[in-house]
Amino acid sequence: MNRPDPDIQRPAGASGADNDASVVGLLKQLTHEVPSLFTKELALAKAELQASLTTLKAGIAAVAGGAIVLLAGFIILLLAVVYGLSTIMQPWLAALIVGVVVMVIGFIMVQSGKKQFEPAHFKPDRTLDALNKDQDALRRKAS
Repeated sequence: MNRPDPDIQRPAGASGADNDASVVGLLKQLTHEVPSLFTKELALAKAELQASLTTLKAGIAAVAGGAIVLLAGFIILLLAVVYGLSTIMQPWLAALIVGVVVMVIGFIMVQSGKKQFEPAHFKPDRTLDALNKDQDALRRKAS
């Protein structure tokens, strides 16, 4: 910012003209700084959204990969449990019991994976905070 040097002597009648010139100068400075400020705020919002998308992609990949591995392991494990239970009860009843237990476990897993998709994880907090601070600063400068 260009500020006038306080050591320079001014003529006595120049203070009113200086106020007008400083207001014009401030308005010119404001017209140059506001677009730059918004450009920087947009860049920050873009960076935050990219980070949120990266988190979303990682969550999707983790849920999908985990589901595939668990599915393969569960199929084999469930077959073993059904065969084991069928030695003491009817095979259809053993399969029914194992199926219900697996459905409960699967429901719990899906619910824990859904937490990665909560809207709070995708809110650009830093950008909103910076925009509020900029708005307050502009209000203070304008008044």
